[in-house]
Amino acid sequence: MTHAIHLTKVRQMDMTPIDRIRSFNRTVTRRIGALGDDYLGRGRPLGASRLLFEIGREGANLRDLRSRLSLDSGYLSRLLRSLEADGLLALERAPDDARARRAILTRKGLKEWAVLDSRSQDLATSLLASLGDAQRERMIAAMAEVERFLRASEVEIAVAAPDGTAARHCLQAYFHELQQRFDSGFDPALSVSAAPGELTPPNGTFLLARLDGHPVGCGALKRIGRGVGEIKRMWVDPTARGLGIAQRLLEALEGEAAALGMRILRLDTNRSLDEARALYLRNGYREIPRYNDNPYAHHWFEKTRAKRAVFRPASAKTSGRAGGA
Repeated sequence: MTHAIHLTKVRQMDMTPIDRIRSFNRTVTRRIGALGDDYLGRGRPLGASRLLFEIGREGANLRDLRSRLSLDSGYLSRLLRSLEADGLLALERAPDDARARRAILTRKGLKEWAVLDSRSQDLATSLLASLGDAQRERMIAAMAEVERFLRASEVEIAVAAPDGTAARHCLQAYFHELQQRFDSGFDPALSVSAAPGELTPPNGTFLLARLDGHPVGCGALKRIGRGVGEIKRMWVDPTARGLGIAQRLLEALEGEAAALGMRILRLDTNRSLDEARALYLRNGYREIPRYNDNPYAHHWFEKTRAKRAVFRPASAKTSGRAGGA
């Protein structure tokens, strides 16, 4: 028996990260009953049941369902037709957009939703029932951490137009947050310029972070001298903080700087943004004397890129808060 336990531990230690993920996926899908076509005993597979649950009591736009569940249009249509044929939902035009369609549950669908909700509660309870108190606490904590990292892995960072709709959304939210956090408020017109033309190659670049297709963060780079760039507009939506997005944005901007021939990177930040200063310090930025006339800046940083340093490109898929102004 002892020998068998030892062998099991050795096998677990020998597993590569990829093997561990695949083993985890197999265990979870089997344990929650995702492999059959009778999920929770309701005569349909997990995909259709999850779609019904996501439509919910209030209904949902099809565009939002596609994004939220990462479903292609064809598969979503097939699932919707199946649920519609069972009399569980109806499709209608979205009230705020005549071009969009919305799914709403029928009376029968609402009853089925309630049954699914109840049986989902029972399944969750059964996962905890056979565990001791300490095991339950550890499993819940582990689940929360795994969910956070899975969400982080869904974040995509890419170059975007600095005057596009998504960019303007992030910048307006960023300016609003600075207005709330700075002792003297914030007016972007009084800060150092970061116009769209300054944030496009060869003068610079603008990066957007997206989660579930929605913009949740941004960062920009602006050339301020020969071989010198300045990091601007670093911001992450409060709902997406804790996912490592600020770190990934910073790394991606450093990669863009290398591609644009910028060996020295500078930035400034306000004294109220403690988390931003901590981010820069742990990434090798050092405080330097004032190099600009930004009225909102209290700290100035610089980092010199090593000639052979390797930075992650912006095209790669990444907690953060508002950064420098």
